Amino acid sequence: MSQTLTQERDAGSSLPLLDRQQARHDYGAVRAITETLCRPLQPEDCLLQSITETSPPKWHLAHVSWFFETFLLQEYLPAYRPFNPRFRYLFNSYYEQLDGYHPRARRGLLSRPDLDTVYRYRAWVDEHMQALIDQAEAEHWPDIALRLAIGLNHEQQHQELILTDLKHNFWVNPLLPAYREELPRSEGRAAPLDWHEYPGGVQEIGCGGDGYAFDNERPRHRVYIAPWRLASRPVINAEYLAFMDAGGYRRPELWLSDGWATVQRLGWRAPLYWLQQDGDWWQYTLGGLRPLNPDETVCHVSYYEADAFARWAGKRLPGEQEWEVAAAQRPVAGNLREAGRLHPGIATAPGLQQLYGDVWEWTSSPYTAYPGYRAPAGALGEYNGKFMCNQQVLRGGSCVTPADHVRPSYRNFFYPHDRWQFMGLRLAEDAE
Repeated sequence: MSQTLTQERDAGSSLPLLDRQQARHDYGAVRAITETLCRPLQPEDCLLQSITETSPPKWHLAHVSWFFETFLLQEYLPAYRPFNPRFRYLFNSYYEQLDGYHPRARRGLLSRPDLDTVYRYRAWVDEHMQALIDQAEAEHWPDIALRLAIGLNHEQQHQELILTDLKHNFWVNPLLPAYREELPRSEGRAAPLDWHEYPGGVQEIGCGGDGYAFDNERPRHRVYIAPWRLASRPVINAEYLAFMDAGGYRRPELWLSDGWATVQRLGWRAPLYWLQQDGDWWQYTLGGLRPLNPDETVCHVSYYEADAFARWAGKRLPGEQEWEVAAAQRPVAGNLREAGRLHPGIATAPGLQQLYGDVWEWTSSPYTAYPGYRAPAGALGEYNGKFMCNQQVLRGGSCVTPADHVRPSYRNFFYPHDRWQFMGLRLAEDAE
């Protein structure tokens, strides 16, 4: 085994070794879902990039193929010939150790290659990946299986981003077009908020088993947590409206300094995708513009907004260790992508709800390395480790996250001003 792959395994991206039959199935299934998500789109939709943080669907389709080509085909398939050598530059996202990359803010300016060419590129990569799976020498298979698992989980992340980015890309269009007009709507009333108490003490967090996990979820380690209480559900629109009506966006004492500066600079007065018309609030969704449902989970708020709301409510955001200990006791189930709603729902039942799905939940934890963490060697080490600065951890997955992609230890991370992702909040407090 190469030194690079040894360090990748030591860093924690481990999993039971896939056999080739399972690898063929998993590869084909994940790749097909990506194209299914893009099926409702017109070619013009696939070129849109509304802000630097979003990417065009066409770029996502090509980039995930670039990942397999760069980290698997070019290293392990003898005599592999790239579909187009210039794609190595065009569709690299941020890997500095490779051959440079097209600026992120200019991805929407790539009218060429056209969409048909990108789909041919995907087919080319798929054909050669199946050949690699079938023909790779046994001595190389452990390394290939590891990178294949990373690549499939990477593509699932971009499946989520296709929907998240597309929502913002459509939002800037005055027509406010729907991705899918037939998306179901939420029904029912939100359950009253109650509190679940945990005794604290020394706990273990992080992924320590043999299942797949990204390197930033490992190693599993012990933490001390003071006794705490966790809200039974995330904050809902009606509760957030009360914060707004109480002058939440006009009261500097509620905000972190950087948050208050951001509110003033950008003129925030409500969550992203909220519109007020004739005194009523509306919300833009992937199903189009809809009246704001007060019982639905509030979504598209930044860390700054989440923190300000918690302070206004006399509570706080949970630490990621508190969230994980609570979530580890619950099954991974909820309003995830497979539910087909593509929008946060309503927690109508009592008890601890919505830990998985609906919205990524902001935590108070900065995104940093766990004790003993080592980034993998080589370019793959740039996947997570180099972003461990100035970002906050979110937990739980959202309504556009694949159900088999999330787990209790999964750590998402974004900058505190970001809010185009499906982001919400759950309150916590110290136990007496």
